[in-house]
Amino acid sequence: MATEDTTSSIPSKPATSALQMGPCKKASSSDPLISHGHHFGQTVFALCNYPSLLTNGILRLEQMEETPLEDFAAEERREHHVFEQLLDSYPGLLERLRNGSKEEILHVGELIGKGASGVRGDDTKSLKSAILDWISPKGAAIQPPLHRNSKIDCRFNHELTGSLLCPAGLDWHDTETRENLRSGEILVCGDQWPVFLYAHHTYDTEDPWCGLLRSRLLTCAYKHVFTSPSSVDKDPKATQSRNARLHGMNCITIASIAYIATQVRFALSSSSVFTQTDTSTDSETFYHSLLDLFEDPDESKEVDELLTWWNRQVFPTSSATKRPISANSALSKIQIKRLATKNAADSNVTVASP
Repeated sequence: MATEDTTSSIPSKPATSALQMGPCKKASSSDPLISHGHHFGQTVFALCNYPSLLTNGILRLEQMEETPLEDFAAEERREHHVFEQLLDSYPGLLERLRNGSKEEILHVGELIGKGASGVRGDDTKSLKSAILDWISPKGAAIQPPLHRNSKIDCRFNHELTGSLLCPAGLDWHDTETRENLRSGEILVCGDQWPVFLYAHHTYDTEDPWCGLLRSRLLTCAYKHVFTSPSSVDKDPKATQSRNARLHGMNCITIASIAYIATQVRFALSSSSVFTQTDTSTDSETFYHSLLDLFEDPDESKEVDELLTWWNRQVFPTSSATKRPISANSALSKIQIKRLATKNAADSNVTVASP
């Protein structure tokens, strides 16, 4: 995400961004905030230092009494937007933070962070094995075999995972390209999106939006995480939506798509542990690059169409799917009659005007 080269009038500001993974810490007590952290991490913002997010957010609220949010740097505005989403999603949290000590604020952040990192770890572990079933050739086994308890042969070391992780625009079938990816001669950064993000794993250089984030591999992983593992191969109308229903989720969020894409990309990699220091996967850059696209106002039309497509795949009965009204239904006839009446009334007004 680009940063603005502007001088801020803010007297003091956080030293680091909270929208980066913080150090791993264990919270010792159980709290509803842990459960809330599960869902928030999956659907709103995954890779976040929650103690810093809360501390910076409370400080920024005080600064905003004199300085409008628009005067803050772009990264701070994004961070504050995530902070506000967290406050809106958990009633009473703002009051708890404002009335609490610095230690209480840090403790609350650690609880939310424990939930977010815990569910991320669970999803990583669950997808590690499941993804092998989804990428296996129909009616055949993966050759050479990929082991479910080891990822050392994944990424560009294997023909199948390599072809899926190959950056869009590069030709995996080109011998030189393939060898350079395997040797590291071609360094793949997080903002070089893999071809598996595209429907049928096909990238159109003339229309990069075509099929983007509409692959079957992504929908399988999404259902596995948010509805249930058994729902992957079922009609979406028949799914139980266990995790989603538990948190009242009945439509897709853009961040949840980025979260699943990040998880699938990591599952295909040869890395065994999801960490911010893993430069080979560069997961944070990948995740942020997708959010940058989703939050770009100039891409709003394409993003809205993407969300509609995803809702039809996962939550087909939700109002967010924007289903077309059935032809010749009572509802369609009512709307047609209402429109005709309105048009006639408008015509009469026009004729009667001097």
